[in-house]
Amino acid sequence: MSRQWSVQILLGLLVFAYGVHAIGQSTCVAFKTSRSTFPIVSNKKATSILLSPDEWPGVQRTAFDFAADIQRVTGVKPSLTNVSSSNVAVKSRSAIIVGTLGKSALIDQVVNRTKLDVSSIDGQWEAFIAKQVDNPLPGVDSAYVIIGADKRGTIFALYDHSEQFGVSPWYWWADVPVTKHSELFVASSGCSHGSPSVKYRGIFLNDEQPALQNWAAEKFTNGTGAPLTGSPFNHFFYTNLFELLLRLKANYLWPAIWSSAFDIDDTQNQALADWWGIAMGTSHQEPMMRGTPIEWNLFGHGDWNYTTNSQNIYNYWVDGAIRAKPFESIFTLGMRVPLSETTNINLLEKVVADQRQILTNVFNGTDITTIPQIWALYKEVQGYYEDGMRVPDDVTLLWSDDNWGNIRRFPTLSERNRTGGAGVYYHFDYVGDPRDYKWVTSTQISKTFEQMSLAIDREATRVWIVNVGDLKPYEMDTEFFITYGWNSTLWNPNNLDMFVSSWAQREFALSASQANEVVGILSNLTRFNARRKPELLNSTTYSLIHYREADTVLADWKSLSDASTRIYNSLSSAMKPAFFQLVHHPVQASYTLANMWISAGINNLRASQARLSTNDFADQVEQLFDQDYDLEVQYHQLLDGKWDHMMDQTHVMYYYWQQPMANTMPPITRVQPKKQALAGPMRIALEGTAGAWPGDNPNQCADGYNCPPPTLTLDSFAPFGSRFIDVSAGGPAPFSWTASTNASWLKLSQTKGNISPSAPEQRVFLSVDWSKVTGASTAQITFTATASNQPKSVQTVGFVANHTVVPDDFHGFVEGDGAVSIEAAHASRNTSVDGLTWIELPGIGRTVSGVTPWPRGGEDKNFTAGSGPSIEYDFFTFNTVDGSGNVTFTTLVSPSLNAFGPDRPLALAIQVDSQAPQTNYFIPSAPEGALPDAWDGLDGFVANSIVSVVTSFPAPPGAHTLKIWMVGPTVVVQKIVIDTGGVQSSYLGPPESIRV
Repeated sequence: MSRQWSVQILLGLLVFAYGVHAIGQSTCVAFKTSRSTFPIVSNKKATSILLSPDEWPGVQRTAFDFAADIQRVTGVKPSLTNVSSSNVAVKSRSAIIVGTLGKSALIDQVVNRTKLDVSSIDGQWEAFIAKQVDNPLPGVDSAYVIIGADKRGTIFALYDHSEQFGVSPWYWWADVPVTKHSELFVASSGCSHGSPSVKYRGIFLNDEQPALQNWAAEKFTNGTGAPLTGSPFNHFFYTNLFELLLRLKANYLWPAIWSSAFDIDDTQNQALADWWGIAMGTSHQEPMMRGTPIEWNLFGHGDWNYTTNSQNIYNYWVDGAIRAKPFESIFTLGMRVPLSETTNINLLEKVVADQRQILTNVFNGTDITTIPQIWALYKEVQGYYEDGMRVPDDVTLLWSDDNWGNIRRFPTLSERNRTGGAGVYYHFDYVGDPRDYKWVTSTQISKTFEQMSLAIDREATRVWIVNVGDLKPYEMDTEFFITYGWNSTLWNPNNLDMFVSSWAQREFALSASQANEVVGILSNLTRFNARRKPELLNSTTYSLIHYREADTVLADWKSLSDASTRIYNSLSSAMKPAFFQLVHHPVQASYTLANMWISAGINNLRASQARLSTNDFADQVEQLFDQDYDLEVQYHQLLDGKWDHMMDQTHVMYYYWQQPMANTMPPITRVQPKKQALAGPMRIALEGTAGAWPGDNPNQCADGYNCPPPTLTLDSFAPFGSRFIDVSAGGPAPFSWTASTNASWLKLSQTKGNISPSAPEQRVFLSVDWSKVTGASTAQITFTATASNQPKSVQTVGFVANHTVVPDDFHGFVEGDGAVSIEAAHASRNTSVDGLTWIELPGIGRTVSGVTPWPRGGEDKNFTAGSGPSIEYDFFTFNTVDGSGNVTFTTLVSPSLNAFGPDRPLALAIQVDSQAPQTNYFIPSAPEGALPDAWDGLDGFVANSIVSVVTSFPAPPGAHTLKIWMVGPTVVVQKIVIDTGGVQSSYLGPPESIRV
């Protein structure tokens, strides 16, 4: 059993044993006493907390939170006392002793007196231990000792316990109620944690207007803002944020920038960050701990151009270094400059040299290789690196994703030897091409894990920073990112649901079954929003006529909404605000928007078909547009307006990449409800076509005039097993209708009905009794409408049933509707090579999941086509494309980039039966620092959240095997679509075929 699995199973057992829902921690808290526990609160008495006066101020402050957390949970407040090691006077025979190794004289005395073994944390970054010891100090018989290896080690130890006691890190930021207990104990063996997987783990507040900034202005400045900048982000705002970060075990922050200047907005900001224990930085475009654009506009002189204005910029940076010197900081080096590539490299080398000289001068006597520094290889800057620019080895190379969650580059083996290491700048929020996305959560944690696990494997672990926009509503995404960086060894592709389940139990005090329901809700919420960002939706994103795609999407959203509503209604009034913010609002808001867009599409389609129900869908769009705003208001009115403005972000009807200045209702139309359609009272619309009969319509046939009666076809392996026909009103005249068929094997779900303006359409499903059909058989359905004072309206529809059969000994997927569609996880078999095999990544992707070669590891193995691990799919076909003997294979792959260097492009190989494999390098090359052309645009692969890898093979009707071969690492295959001539246009592709 692997170490990851054994640790996770152990944690699960401990959580079960102690009833605690803490995440990613070794559990040491209990709510009942035993012979192996130490009391924190028992019989309404709290054990005293002792610290040393020489302890770090940040630890002293956190100890107040720790005591307050104990009171929040139990109602009993422990005393908190600074005790000198030379004069210990304790009224109780037991105590909780808190301190930092090598800083706290009290802790050093305990260690020396008890010979406590602290070797596991001594000198380690942010590590801690906690355990019961006997006779730690004169007059103290027993104590629970909490020791950090450094300042944050102690802080994290305290907050680790607080979370296990029952205080969520989000108790303020998402109003999660504290879980109450009258008795509180810790295991005598205590808790411990070594150094984290990632040294610096932080967030970037970005694109903070309109939501976060408007909210902060109302709550922290009464709308006035800072005198020079007008920014509301003062120390009252930031200290709330600092506490959240530390409770999450984050330690690093890029502050809000666009209308703000961290040190100018409030002169206490940076000092308090250091006091609390947060390392501050500045974003990828703000060098040397000084802001742009606001701070430069206030205090800079001349243009932001190092070619023409270097001295003024140099002086500006000197002041930033001096200002930051007393505090823990990570200095961003470099400069984003819009010049020619060659000039940029020469200029940037001078920029970095000057910045290093500034650090040498300001930190006189300090080895500047010990000062944390990063060079953000963001967008065009990565191109300078690839073209040969280098920075000193002690500077961390901060690689970036493409702003859409696909990391552009990982360290090569030779780059991993640099003393400064590497890190990753990641995004949950973005403003830019192909479109902004910053409204609600739209990132799958399975995708975050897939990408960041590569960063772990390739040792990009010095700094992780994630753009969280307004922070809300990315709460769970943010926590997972930080938690994974805190201890990556706990998480693997098969236990990510455990993270969400533990999170749901902690936040909402749910049962295990309810928590698992929340897992499904959030998994599908983020899947639905990730496969097409809400900001990218339009009225025809999902097919209105093929594969029942739009109907299925709406049904799935409704199921999600119903599940969320059911849990929401079951919760106490105290719990509802947290659930609304973290689950219910994003579900309801996303469902409303998707329903609005699809309903607008149906409205326009119905109008082209002269159907009276056009107007019902127009009404529905208007109602949903109002509902979208009502949900925003409901969020803003929570808890007497605590989160007013936090949902100010516009999100309906984008006109280009940038956010719209107002939400605008999707375009709708209406038919005249008082006037009869020219073709009569009855409209007949068939599944799979935009046409409608009787009368003329451009979608009926090539010229849209004098078209023959329509025909439906169905084969025995069609995924839905039926077809449908809509009988609709073509105007104000009510009518009754009948439907009959001349074939006994054709079954109609309804053979008569009544249509009126108040009930303007009915759907008839057609199915086949296949026991009565051999080969292909035809039938005719006759629809007859009878309306007062009008002649009867008659429309015939042809129907072809094709009873396809497969041999009894075949096992696999079978062609239906002219296609074979296979979810990649549903393989027939796979083969391993050199310990590598294809595994499922549960939850990732647009439909079900994905498969990828595993383990990945830090060594990038490549194979020639046909020599590596393979995954196989058996399938059976009845047709070929246009009778040519060829079949088209589309392998749908998760978006990614050639992140292992230009000489290591992503690739896979496709093989059918014993034919030669075809290797496909499916991510096009791009100039250094740029992205492939196929990446961009509203139909690019990041907007579509899929890459289509198309190959063609001869494949005559019959049984076949498709093999996908590993060529390079990290390819994630989601779905395979085999076109035998019948694949229709849709967003998600045909539904999965029947498997026998």
